[in-house]
Amino acid sequence: MQLLRCVALSAALALLPAAAHSQGKTAPKDAKLYFITPRDGQKVRGAFLVRFGLHNMGVTHAGDDYQNAGHHHLLVDVNDPIDPKEPIPQDKSHLHFGAGQTETLLELAPGTHTLQLVLGDAKHYPFEPPVVSSKISVRVRPSTSAR
Repeated sequence: MQLLRCVALSAALALLPAAAHSQGKTAPKDAKLYFITPRDGQKVRGAFLVRFGLHNMGVTHAGDDYQNAGHHHLLVDVNDPIDPKEPIPQDKSHLHFGAGQTETLLELAPGTHTLQLVLGDAKHYPFEPPVVSSKISVRVRPSTSAR
């Protein structure tokens, strides 16, 4: 009985590293995530429309576990890389679109900001390989009423 427990514990411990590395679902190698609007370097004033594009995968709700489908996350002014073994954070810089949204009206403070898209699986983990857009920058001008 003691030997059986020892073998079971050893097997469970041996599987832990594999479980830690298998959080993200696999994505097609030719999946592409991109911005439809705004364009890189675009100057905007006030709230502006951000539209998300996705090629060779589908968009679904968070929690829906369909193959080759996920939901969008918009990273605003994030410089640190996303950890593929951790769920994508949710805060003012990591915006979640778990209802399957493909666009948003974004309002940022005047200045230059970076935007990047990351596709998350049903549990908000990045896919493997990660499906991310290129990082773009936008320059938000003060609204005309702020003068």
